[in-house]
Amino acid sequence: MEVKSVTLQTKCIKEMRKFYVEKFGFPLLKADKDSIQIVIGSSTLKFTSENIEGKPYYHFAFNIPANQFAEAKSWVKEKVSLNIEDGDDEIYFSGSDAHSLYFYDPAGNIVEFISRHSISRKRMEPFSIESVLNISEIGLIVDDAIDVGKRLMDIGIYERENQPLSPTSLHFMGDASKGIFILLTQPGRRWIFSDKVSAIYPLEIITINNNRIIMNSNKQLEVYKTSYK
Repeated sequence: MEVKSVTLQTKCIKEMRKFYVEKFGFPLLKADKDSIQIVIGSSTLKFTSENIEGKPYYHFAFNIPANQFAEAKSWVKEKVSLNIEDGDDEIYFSGSDAHSLYFYDPAGNIVEFISRHSISRKRMEPFSIESVLNISEIGLIVDDAIDVGKRLMDIGIYERENQPLSPTSLHFMGDASKGIFILLTQPGRRWIFSDKVSAIYPLEIITINNNRIIMNSNKQLEVYKTSYK
């Protein structure tokens, strides 16, 4: 599985454009008064304010090259304060051999840069916005993680370690060889490096083979599998 695009809701389109395009330098693909769409390496990320209720927030991650975590960290710190957990502003995940850092954007989203040392490619040029590879992770919050996990497996998106589905776990659904996952969990789980808990908000995920996963405004999940003749 690879993520082609993700669409999220926000009330602060102008602030998000200043943050992602002007401050970080992500290429702007499209924009109007209600939305912006930016390029995240081989993926795209869209923020929209259409039909919005409340103050949505999400957790998502971007893959960066295996050899550039320290350089990327210095680069990000020039632009924004990093989030802290137990006194640290980064974390090493031994199980996946990856380093991560986290920060908030103007909408309160928990943004992660992750360097997966065993799988992501190396880059020799200095770190820049062109170094960002793709959308690595997107949180999908649902009322019934077991049911949704089965529906994702029906379209070929499987649990990373083939663990049994559980309502209390955080499941990495996707492709471990590429480091791209849908983070499946139920409401109420605290996102690390933040003071926020997982909550259900509308979103759309489109995979590289054009499967669509939509959480609609009624908190109902729609899954559409591409059919080829």
